[in-house]
Amino acid sequence: MPLLDARREAKMSSSAHAYVRGSTKRFYEWLASARGQSLPEAPTIWIGGDCHVGNLGPVAAKDSEISIVLRDLDQTVMGSPAHDVVRLTLSLAMAVRASGLPGAITAHVVESVARGYEEVLEAAASERPVSLEKPPEQVTSVLREARARSRKQLFAERLGKNDGKIPIGKRFWPLLPEERRAVAELVNTAQARKLITGLTSRHHDAALELVDAAYWIKGCSSLGLWRAAALIRVGAGKEESLALIDIKQATAPLSPHPAGAPIPSHEGERVVAGARALSPSLGDRMAAANILDKQVFIRELLPQDLKFELETLREHEAMAIGHYLAGVVAVAHGRQLTPAGAGLWLESFRKGNAKNLSAPAWLWAAVVDLVALHEGAYLEHCRKHALIGIVSSPLVTDGIVSHHVTGD
Repeated sequence: MPLLDARREAKMSSSAHAYVRGSTKRFYEWLASARGQSLPEAPTIWIGGDCHVGNLGPVAAKDSEISIVLRDLDQTVMGSPAHDVVRLTLSLAMAVRASGLPGAITAHVVESVARGYEEVLEAAASERPVSLEKPPEQVTSVLREARARSRKQLFAERLGKNDGKIPIGKRFWPLLPEERRAVAELVNTAQARKLITGLTSRHHDAALELVDAAYWIKGCSSLGLWRAAALIRVGAGKEESLALIDIKQATAPLSPHPAGAPIPSHEGERVVAGARALSPSLGDRMAAANILDKQVFIRELLPQDLKFELETLREHEAMAIGHYLAGVVAVAHGRQLTPAGAGLWLESFRKGNAKNLSAPAWLWAAVVDLVALHEGAYLEHCRKHALIGIVSSPLVTDGIVSHHVTGD
């Protein structure tokens, strides 16, 4: 645990934007404070719960169709959609500040997020088909990359030259014997079989065999929870293929939720239920299970599943990305609402525009408060946990960069 804690602290020290990503707890502490009570009245629906930019990205469905969705749902609950909007806007605002852009651009990004979200709700309320406009180039480039990726690339990135074994080292540690036996038993359960053989390219009664398994050191805010990678042989002969399965511990969410909301008590089932409501293409590829005394959820990693991060942004990029990603989140929320429900939420969302700003005053006030809070907390974090060593560089230095860390 000390090693995992040190790695998480180092990741969070790498930038103010990275700190926001890893400090979900601080966001919800603010939300519980007096200043966090100013958000508008909203319907109770499934929300992402940790809706920062890094938790959106391309995801492949079982039929290989690729779309941009919420892709990391450890914190999903039935709660207020306003929480997702604020968290997304905070993430974008911190990226804008990290890019050295003036404060006026932050204000315009808040406007873009509000407008992108409202446009989807307007369509849902008027019973018009909900469709997002063409993604900005920075998003389109990641989609192109996702569509071009192969299983060979996925296994090369994860396993190196020997794709028949999980390499023990910095990213993977050995499992205890009882943990490995539990993973082998999980592979043979009905829910795991249905998940692994669910892809259109596989036969439903194909033989499954555990080839290797290891503890996976991965993520940021979740770093230190139990997590394993399992390499599975599917089928035999010409139909044989390998599947890389992510098995991740699910714990109680930080996100607040109303008493009596119909949320599964099993934490893995909660994550799967939220995923199916918010990102069906991802949720249909997930299953809940138990490993020893831990509640987990599992899914197969596909080469098309990417995440993206914001690096150095230009003014027009920041606004276009904010508008588009807000629309993605609104689609996830809007599919759970009736037209009347979407109309009521839109009316509540729009109450009271900020002065000289075409965005809700409550959203602007929340972002200003949270940016100040997180920047101060980030500097204090860096003082306590100075980053040691060289932080690995992203693949590119501007726009949205794809990171091949499927499954996060």
